[in-house]
Amino acid sequence: MGLVDIPIVAMLRTRLQWAQERQRVLAENVANADTPGFRPHDLTQPDFDPVARPAPVGPAQVSLAVTDAGHIGGGMSGTTLFRTTRAGGYEIHPTGNAVSLEDEMMKVAANALDYQAVSALYTQSLNLLKTALGKK
Repeated sequence: MGLVDIPIVAMLRTRLQWAQERQRVLAENVANADTPGFRPHDLTQPDFDPVARPAPVGPAQVSLAVTDAGHIGGGMSGTTLFRTTRAGGYEIHPTGNAVSLEDEMMKVAANALDYQAVSALYTQSLNLLKTALGKK
């Protein structure tokens, strides 16, 4: 039995990947706060239903379209392992942009706290397994 076969470790790892991906999506929302017609996105919570199909583990495939030789390639615009949703904007600017920086910053802060909590649980789970195996 591998480490990734332990359900709690697999769930914590999925949650860490989700928080990382959500940070990328929220950063894109903040970066496009002045883009006309831009609508913010968010990720749906991961489903840990044991009957449901498990989420794939591994890095997301990144596809990059460069339209000019002067463009710099980057990893920010890629596909995600998680389902994205359009966040419902309550305030839409005359340019059609629906990003509220206050809301996005609150989501970023909540996501950071969630990531810290899950990473602490993940570390404690690994330490518990090491203790059970008699290793320090």
